[in-house]
Amino acid sequence: MGCVGKRIQDVKKKYDSAKKYRFEDAFGFIAEAASKKFDETIDLAINLGIDPKKSDQMVRGTCVYPHGLGKTIRVLAIVPPDKVEEAKAAGADFVGGDDMIEKIQSEGWIDYDTVLTTPAMMGKVGKLGKVLGRRGLMPNPKVGTVTNDIATAVKLAKAGKVEFKVSKTGVICVPIGKMSFGAKKLYDNAMELFKNLVKLRPSTAKGTFIKKVSMSGTMGPGVKIDENEMIEQTK
Repeated sequence: MGCVGKRIQDVKKKYDSAKKYRFEDAFGFIAEAASKKFDETIDLAINLGIDPKKSDQMVRGTCVYPHGLGKTIRVLAIVPPDKVEEAKAAGADFVGGDDMIEKIQSEGWIDYDTVLTTPAMMGKVGKLGKVLGRRGLMPNPKVGTVTNDIATAVKLAKAGKVEFKVSKTGVICVPIGKMSFGAKKLYDNAMELFKNLVKLRPSTAKGTFIKKVSMSGTMGPGVKIDENEMIEQTK
C-alpha cells in the first residue's frame, strides 16, 4: 500500500469520514488536500439502491454539464461517405469510414475520447469490440453514439457529454469537472447529473434509489456528501 502524504493526513483529521457534508463543505476538504502540481479531476461515486444483476434495473445514461468537463474531447466519427462533410463541419477531430476501421484494427489506434457512428456502419464497427469495448469506447444507440444525426452527436460530445453506467456493485463513478472550477460550477454540474439520474430510476427498484454519494479528487480522499439535500433540489 502506498504512503499517504502529510497534507492529506492533516486534512483527514479535520473531517469525520462517517459524516455526510454539504457539497460546498466537502469540496473545501478535497481542495485543501489537492495536489498543487496539476488540476485534479473531481469525481462522484454514487451508490444506487438497485440490483445490477437484474436487466430491468440497469442504469445507464448521459449528461451534458452546464460548465463542461474542463478538457478537450477528441471525437472520432466513423460514417458512410454521405456523412463525412456533416461530421467535419460539426467539429469532429477524426472522420472516415472503412479507412478508420482498418486503422483501429491494424494499429490498435485509440487516440480519441469518443466514437460516433451511424446505424448503417454498426455492422462493421461492431468488429472493433476487442479494441473499443475494453476501453468503454464502443458506440451504443442507448447513449446517442449510434445515430443518423451525426452533427448533433458531435456537438454534444465536444461540449463534454458524459456517459455513465452502473457497475456490477451498484455504483456509478462519474467525473463532474476540474478542481479549478470551484465549488459553484462543480455543484451546478453535479446537480445536472442528479437530475438526469433521478429520471432514470428503474420502475422495479424498491426503497431508496440514491443511497450514498462520495466526492473525491484524483489524488485525494473521498468525502461523503448529504445526498438528500441534493435530491431535494431536483424536485
